[in-house]
Amino acid sequence: MSSSVIGRCHFGVEAAGTKRRTAVWRSPRAAVIPSFHLPMRSYEVKNRTFAEDIKALRLITAIKTPYLPDGRFDLEAYDALVNLQIENGAEGVIVGGTTGEGQLMSWDEHIMLIGHTVNCFGGSIKVIGNTGSNSTREAIHATEQGFAVGMHAALHINPYYGKTSIEGMISHFESVLPMGPTIIYNVPSRTGQDIPPRVIQTLAESPNLAGVKECVGNDRVKQYTSNGLVVWSGNDDECHDSRWDHGAAGVISVTSNLVPGLMHELMFGGKNPALNLKLMPLVEWLFHEPNPIALNTALAQLGVVRPVFRLPYVPLTRAKREVFVKIVKEIGRENFIGVRDVQVLDDDDFVLLGRY
Repeated sequence: MSSSVIGRCHFGVEAAGTKRRTAVWRSPRAAVIPSFHLPMRSYEVKNRTFAEDIKALRLITAIKTPYLPDGRFDLEAYDALVNLQIENGAEGVIVGGTTGEGQLMSWDEHIMLIGHTVNCFGGSIKVIGNTGSNSTREAIHATEQGFAVGMHAALHINPYYGKTSIEGMISHFESVLPMGPTIIYNVPSRTGQDIPPRVIQTLAESPNLAGVKECVGNDRVKQYTSNGLVVWSGNDDECHDSRWDHGAAGVISVTSNLVPGLMHELMFGGKNPALNLKLMPLVEWLFHEPNPIALNTALAQLGVVRPVFRLPYVPLTRAKREVFVKIVKEIGRENFIGVRDVQVLDDDDFVLLGRY
């Protein structure tokens, strides 16, 4: 016998009768899996949300994630924050966004918090999970899981740090758009790369594109709204003009964590430059340092969350905390969430966690 075949392994015969390998092993045909992707999704009525439902939202809050002293989520405080948003007219929440510190969460924590929010509040407010990533593989996996636990829409950022080409950006977003309603988030100050209008125009062919959270400015907002695209301002200092002068649907807001009622009035009550001007000192204070540093500090000063920070975030200085106390008094304590008097707090009151 000159050769033998064992499965797909081929052997020759040497003079001494020993066998030597002459070909590479190949898997049996039955084990070869075709390269296509089946979406993991549910069409149960309670989970079904359409892009049009998301497009109708005016005030969406990028909700804060509070912590227990050991760094785990403080779900009791979180639930209270979400309830306050609902009571004051917010229509949606971004879960695990930049403000909610999704960048400091494991994916297990992230999906758990999305599921918890849907389970507790999904009938009263739209839950938009930040399941974006600079890794397309991770974005696909997290978005599948997010929709599987019931989120109403996904928020997706363009790949950051390891930036890609325009074509790569389109391919990245097209990998997640088929899963459900999606908001594209453009914030070049964080990603280092603008999402140009031609990318959005290409993605707008998908019925799942709900709109864009745009941080570049009102000229870009106007460019999109003039072409029928839905846009939410991502800049609290511009959102009044975005809404009433440039056609934006509304705002995805940080400031509404603190004064949801006033932000609701700003988005629903018609043009109100006086209210907008009244809020500017608060908005400027919130963004003097990178978000969410000031917001975390303010919520602790208002007594609605524990003064616990996951590093690398640290509280604002005492001088800045004293400024916040003055701002609260000027706007009116009754307009802020919580019932306790605003406090300056001592530096030693804050807990900073590197391991959690």
